[in-house]
Amino acid sequence: MGRGGSGVRAVSDSSIEITFMYRGVRCRERVSLKPTSTNLKKAQQHKAAIEYAIAQGTFDYSVTFPGSPRATKFSPETCQETVGGFLSRWLAAKQKHISSSTFEGYRKIVELRLAPALGHHLLVDLKRKVIRGWLDRLQVSNKTLSNIQSCLRSALNDAVDEELLDLNPLAGWTYSRKEAPPRDDDVDPFTPEEQQAILAALSGQARNMVQFAIWTGLRTSELVALDWDDVDWVRGEVMISRAMTQAAGGEAEVTKTAAGRRSVKLLLPAMEALKAQKEHTLLADKEIFQNPRTLERWAGDQPIRKTMWHHAMKKAGVRYRRPYQTRHTYASMMLSAGEHPMWVAKQMGHSDWTMIARVYGRWMPSADADAGSRAEQIWSGVTGTKTEQANLPGSTFSRKI
Repeated sequence: MGRGGSGVRAVSDSSIEITFMYRGVRCRERVSLKPTSTNLKKAQQHKAAIEYAIAQGTFDYSVTFPGSPRATKFSPETCQETVGGFLSRWLAAKQKHISSSTFEGYRKIVELRLAPALGHHLLVDLKRKVIRGWLDRLQVSNKTLSNIQSCLRSALNDAVDEELLDLNPLAGWTYSRKEAPPRDDDVDPFTPEEQQAILAALSGQARNMVQFAIWTGLRTSELVALDWDDVDWVRGEVMISRAMTQAAGGEAEVTKTAAGRRSVKLLLPAMEALKAQKEHTLLADKEIFQNPRTLERWAGDQPIRKTMWHHAMKKAGVRYRRPYQTRHTYASMMLSAGEHPMWVAKQMGHSDWTMIARVYGRWMPSADADAGSRAEQIWSGVTGTKTEQANLPGSTFSRKI
């Protein structure tokens, strides 16, 4: 602002800067006038005329400031672009740069959420209070709110890069609401008896796949992307480097995180299932597990549920849970048996074990009455004599003192 908040100020020996608000954006433009008292008054009159034209809806940025970089941004054609039109254009351009599953997630958010609610707004008029008001009315979880904002924030960042917006209205801000504590019943592993009943209700390829899933903890998208080339028979491991979802259209994609690319140890039941599967698909030397009805690779979780899983659960007399619970079953079995949480985390494709402890903590063994006794027996001598220290395992002392 200029002196006294007038919005007019001298910026050099030959120019005066005028500051005004247009379409929610603070604009600063220079006029070539020496900053004399008379010219400063002229500049104030010019600013008043601009603000009057803005109020009347007759202001044309490119006519008033033809050499300004903002003239293109505020051209009539640019100013008339709606949020819906921009998002449609943005989505089409984004498709070639992101994975199929990510694009499908963005497409659903744009077409089902953003376009119907915000599409009619002019892009340059989109403000945080408009977005906040809409999000506040949505009856969805915080996770869904986060996904919506992530998509919109990415689109608006690109609008800023295109100089269609000065600032992203979502920059440095995230909307969320207080939620009830999450329910634990999503983690609902199968008991040993239920596992036996489910496997007994299956045969052939379907049985092999479910047994393998229970004893490796793979995500369904990782399971259906497995090829025989991923198996290391010598090391007894399977390499996980790809995942396949329905959104990918039958094409496997690399896993999204570095932790997701991993080698999983083949425990005995998993190895047995793999050996039993050899007779079905090994000679083809492609996918390990197939849909028994089509003899083609499974397309994802949905066809597994519809074709095989629902029927098996009903036949087994087991309370229905989705196939993904085989992953939770693996985690609960490993932890309740006392396997190290970090090892379990690496097997399951997590970068650290904090999530394992948070989600599966109730299956981790509690300390018993003998807890600490082994460490006490090995290391208690460090507070004793040097002679005692010399007898500790791995001690660097080589003689009695």
